Amino acid sequence: MHHLGILLGFLLFNSFSQEKDSGIFEKSVLSETPTNSSIVSINPSPFPPNSIHCTTATENLIPQPQKIELLEGEFFPAVNCDHLDLWGKSILKKKSFREINESRPSWLNLSIIPNLKFTPVNSEEAYSLEINDSGIYIQAQSLKGIFYGWQTLKQLQKVQKDGTISFPFVKIQDWPAFRIRGFMHDLGRSFIPIKELKEQVQILSAYKINFFHWHLTEDIAWRLEIKAFPELTHPSNMTRFPGLYYSQAEVRDFLDFAEMHGVQVIPEIDMPGHSAAFERALGVDMQTEEGISALKIILEEVRELFRNSDYIHLGTDEVKFTNLDFVPEMVAFARDLGFKVISWNPGWEYKEGEIDLLHLWSYRGKRLGTVPVVDSRFHYINHFDPFADLISLFRSNVLGQNQGDSVVAGSILATWNDRSLPTSESILRENNFYPLMLTFAERLWKGGGYGYFNDLGVKYPQEKKEQEAWEIFENKLLFHKTSYFSQYPFPYFKQSHQKWNITFPFDNLGKLDSVFQIEKILLESDNLETIPHFHAQGGTVYLRHVWGDLVPGYITDPKPNSTVYAYAWIYSPIHQQVDAWISFHDYSRSEKDLPPSKGKWDWNDSRIWVNGQEVLPPNWQNYHTILDPEIPLTNENFQSRNPTEIQLQEGWNKVVLKLPIGKFSTPEIRLNKWMFSFVLIHGENLEWSLNNERKK
Repeated sequence: MHHLGILLGFLLFNSFSQEKDSGIFEKSVLSETPTNSSIVSINPSPFPPNSIHCTTATENLIPQPQKIELLEGEFFPAVNCDHLDLWGKSILKKKSFREINESRPSWLNLSIIPNLKFTPVNSEEAYSLEINDSGIYIQAQSLKGIFYGWQTLKQLQKVQKDGTISFPFVKIQDWPAFRIRGFMHDLGRSFIPIKELKEQVQILSAYKINFFHWHLTEDIAWRLEIKAFPELTHPSNMTRFPGLYYSQAEVRDFLDFAEMHGVQVIPEIDMPGHSAAFERALGVDMQTEEGISALKIILEEVRELFRNSDYIHLGTDEVKFTNLDFVPEMVAFARDLGFKVISWNPGWEYKEGEIDLLHLWSYRGKRLGTVPVVDSRFHYINHFDPFADLISLFRSNVLGQNQGDSVVAGSILATWNDRSLPTSESILRENNFYPLMLTFAERLWKGGGYGYFNDLGVKYPQEKKEQEAWEIFENKLLFHKTSYFSQYPFPYFKQSHQKWNITFPFDNLGKLDSVFQIEKILLESDNLETIPHFHAQGGTVYLRHVWGDLVPGYITDPKPNSTVYAYAWIYSPIHQQVDAWISFHDYSRSEKDLPPSKGKWDWNDSRIWVNGQEVLPPNWQNYHTILDPEIPLTNENFQSRNPTEIQLQEGWNKVVLKLPIGKFSTPEIRLNKWMFSFVLIHGENLEWSLNNERKK
């Protein structure tokens, strides 16, 4: 590990590398980036994982350690946050582990030992943490392990009323189940300023995320400065956010910051596909002799810039290969520069030994003998909704394995914004980034799971043990939301208590506005027990997922031209107005789908009633009728608009939703999701039920 002193300084008090503002968080501020573009960035204060709110022992740790024993008692080091602040800043100046140990307080003991005998895998990142009446003891085989032990310690910190801190007595033995736990941003199609990429690295490293996959080049734009070819980043060669790119000085600064936080950066220079920006700038095809020569010059600069990165990603997907020597030649050249080479699969067809790591991106992605793989199949969060897909991410293992090995290295959660999203904040909000990343961090570190994503589908867990595990994690997720993310987009509310009755499908013969006899019964009668139905649970219910038959929803073998009704009861102790998130189609961030027409919730003629009164859709800000990925999403998704106000009467309130579907792909919506979301985000003492009977 490079920059020893910097890394250790950070692991002791990482947020002290920046000046603290008053309070734990500074209110988010929108400001223009210092570039000649209209893109807007969000600049909240740095995430301070050392400034922990009071927790109750260990139940809110994310990710959950492998082995943890909570003991009786607490350790009080007789310091407060200000003392730790001053000490942490002095630690930043140290140059070696020896100097850090010499400067530590007597109650903090950090040690690197040859062997942690309890670790079955990934011992380099493992640690033990013990807190007792004599102090805090962290042991590890490497600085990485010390770093991760410190992340756990910070979450255990409690602030007392007098401002001093305490830690519960505890014994922890911990290690990651998978060695690659990463996130990816497509910053060829979009742009996030360096300051905010740093912020994400800082936040996610506290949750033991250890890789950032930086997709830097696309058809739309080439975002990495190359000194030999400045025309690559000239505004005239970009079709979205012209003039926005990452200078080499910015990249070096970011790489130092990421390394300090224990995050390795994987640059992706996509080739030979997704290269229209390259062709516009240089006037040559990548697969020509001239193109190959230019790419070799580029890779030499990339190697010099990313000198501490083990990997480079060369893409090779979604392209026609006109030069069959191209990929082998470029892989060999990158290897000669000292890179291990990653390639998308499906993509170029390799044999064992010809590639260092395969990155599986489609359901067609497959392993290749003993070649290590990273899994991103069913992990494109630009297609995820905030609720049902998040549960499935929590439930899913990695490629059918509960723990990594020499082949299954881990997973990367990917964000692809084929559709223009104009702000960094909108990228995080529309893609439900932080709730999904924390869920992902839990599963990739802890391991386990209950099956693979496409086998589980997007349904609420049925087994009691699995339900309990999910609901425990949901409570942790909500704790972290309120404790650390109040000034960041975090579109998640409790959903585990929401239960639904779902009728079986009716054939609407392609007439989406068809009214069935059951509709009158549902709206006018309170005696609904004789209606044939099945049960669903959660804030979002998928009848058919965006990936169709590949990922099962609640209806087996769904048919087009069908109508289903969903209904539930909500008990309110008083008459009150509540806020609701309502949706019948989650707009993917990689699609150019049209907004609903005025007065409609969606293109399927979906409707909703509460106590027989129809709830009308919002006024849509977009009203275009031409498919255009350059028109940003505005308020199509509920996390990007004001919630819908609903009046609840005292006593029982009946919610009825009508869910027609026509074709699964239409001119307006390419991937027509048969689904609904309904979540009450504010309300006093509400109780959900499948019928109008209260729990005793």
